[in-house]
Amino acid sequence: MSLCLHSGAKIVDLECLQSAATPEATETWTPVAHSTLLNRVRNALQASGQVIKSEEHALYNKGDRYFGLLHLDSTNGSNTVVGVRNSHDKSFPAGLSMGNRVFVCDNLSFSGDVVLKRRHTKYIERDLDNLIYRAVGRLGELKVAQEQRLLAYQNRPLTDQEAHSMMIRALRARAVNGDQVARVAKEWEEPTYEPFKPRTVYSLFNGFTEVLKGTAPISLVKRSMVLQGLFDAQCLGV
Repeated sequence: MSLCLHSGAKIVDLECLQSAATPEATETWTPVAHSTLLNRVRNALQASGQVIKSEEHALYNKGDRYFGLLHLDSTNGSNTVVGVRNSHDKSFPAGLSMGNRVFVCDNLSFSGDVVLKRRHTKYIERDLDNLIYRAVGRLGELKVAQEQRLLAYQNRPLTDQEAHSMMIRALRARAVNGDQVARVAKEWEEPTYEPFKPRTVYSLFNGFTEVLKGTAPISLVKRSMVLQGLFDAQCLGV
């Protein structure tokens, strides 16, 4: 998962991010430096025991808007990501999005399992840490839920008939197209990777994931949410 940039934002390094100018505050508007927001998010993550594995940062229009993704280290196969965004042109509030289905795009799309936002009003500096720590506090719940989901997928045997039925449901729900569902069937019959050879829901789910690699980010998020709903219904009865 990476930043979706197709509206003019450019990837930058940390030095460039830190050098981005912050406008002067007014009586009703208090901008926050992009690097200040990022550092506070980092501090909260580290204080909660999270390890940042990799980062991506982008600026738009000479630093007016900031978009970032922090990929967290995980040992259970989950993909926990923290999205960060901030603006100096009053286009959107400071915000965090967290979870395993995070989407941050420079067209202002911003989603995740947990999304919190704070407008750049007078007391944003006072409220910012509370906002961030409240969001980070939810990460533990999200990780437990994701671990339970993956375990349920791994422990649920799947027959060929059930697998083919799920492929058809995914096709009807437009999570995949006709060409892709044929490739999913191929992945089910001949898994690319050894860990996916057991005949379980987890193996089929990863077959879909393998086939959807390279899908446009906006479409990938939507399709992943549909697939997770289908697979949760199969394993968790939701």
